[in-house]
Amino acid sequence: MATRHWLAGGVLAAVGASLCCVVPLVFVALGIGGAWLAGLQWFEPYRPYFIALTLLSLGLGFRALYIKPRQCAPGDACAVPATRRRQRALFWSVTVMLLVLIAIPWIAPLFY
Repeated sequence: MATRHWLAGGVLAAVGASLCCVVPLVFVALGIGGAWLAGLQWFEPYRPYFIALTLLSLGLGFRALYIKPRQCAPGDACAVPATRRRQRALFWSVTVMLLVLIAIPWIAPLFY
């Protein structure tokens, strides 16, 4: 359960980190435009804090999954090995997605 909270926190922090850069691009790609998109630029100074929060959340999620996994009583859902494998697969999928979101401002200029 705690791992899910850390993953959710990491996702929210990564979305915050990408508000200045990725969200306007997604809106324009969807055909949603307007001058208000320029207002999202005020998030840029806070981007390093959101990135740090994302990495902290991912680190704590990694800790909960690999370093100090929760001890489950026999018969609990978390005691089933398939559940742990799904949690780890979800963790790594979310981690890759978040790292791509964080790296987009550095990668995007390569495509111009």
